[in-house]
Amino acid sequence: MLLSMTGYGQAHRETDSYTATLELRSINAKTLDLTLRLPRFLLPNELEIRNAVAKALLRGKVNLSLDFTRPAAARAAATLNKDALVAAFHELRAVAQSLGLPAGENTLLAALRLPGVIPSAAEARDAEPAAEELAWPELQPLLAEALAAMQQFRQDEGHALSTEILGYVATIRQQLAAVEQHDPARIEHVRQRLAAHLAELTNHEQFSATRFEQEVLYYIEKLDIAEEKVRLAAHLAYFEQAVHQPDEAAGKKLGFLAQEIGREINTIGSKANDAAVQHLVVGMKEELEKIKEQLNNIL
Repeated sequence: MLLSMTGYGQAHRETDSYTATLELRSINAKTLDLTLRLPRFLLPNELEIRNAVAKALLRGKVNLSLDFTRPAAARAAATLNKDALVAAFHELRAVAQSLGLPAGENTLLAALRLPGVIPSAAEARDAEPAAEELAWPELQPLLAEALAAMQQFRQDEGHALSTEILGYVATIRQQLAAVEQHDPARIEHVRQRLAAHLAELTNHEQFSATRFEQEVLYYIEKLDIAEEKVRLAAHLAYFEQAVHQPDEAAGKKLGFLAQEIGREINTIGSKANDAAVQHLVVGMKEELEKIKEQLNNIL
């Protein structure tokens, strides 16, 4: 069954030390267009992540984002340097005592404001001990889970698209059957016109046998659509088989088949020289355009 390029997958993990959410979103594209948004500590693993996504998804405009946060308690514990605070407090208290000043709560507050006791936001990002210690293998299952969810999403969407596309193919087949049903009347009408035209030629005083043969060959080649009908029926049958066959490049194959189907439909319309057949051809073209539109989203 077909796979859609539109998809969504998410994986979430929450522990005492961190919370991580990985999201994958994709829409249709001719090639793989992958955009990553990763925490700074995972940038060294970007190539590995890209390769894993490319191997699994093949095509589409894909956005991957991984949000990583730590609980407030963990951040506070990581940002407060207790040793530096105690050392600064004792030093300030000693200075206050040497100057004969009282050492109390104000001394503690002054120690908290000293550099290195509570790092700035930039210093905290540079240190970030909990994040730096977290290796990619611990978060890698999130990517596998999100990819599996996206593949399931793509399969579900592909199943719906397959049903819709096969409905359009069935309509084209019905219109081709209507062409077959109408063709005897068309041929009889052509025969009558050809007989009248040839009678006019043979009765002309400047009748030419060579011109006569050319006219006959012209009408035979111009108006006979038997081969086109057979080829169109064969293309439709192969198209239906290709929809049901598991193929990673089904979208491209079906696109080529749609071109061949369109070529036969156009030839039938140009050679039939019949209003009823041309109306049916217009209907087949409409259904084929619907198929092509849906194939743009097939993997």
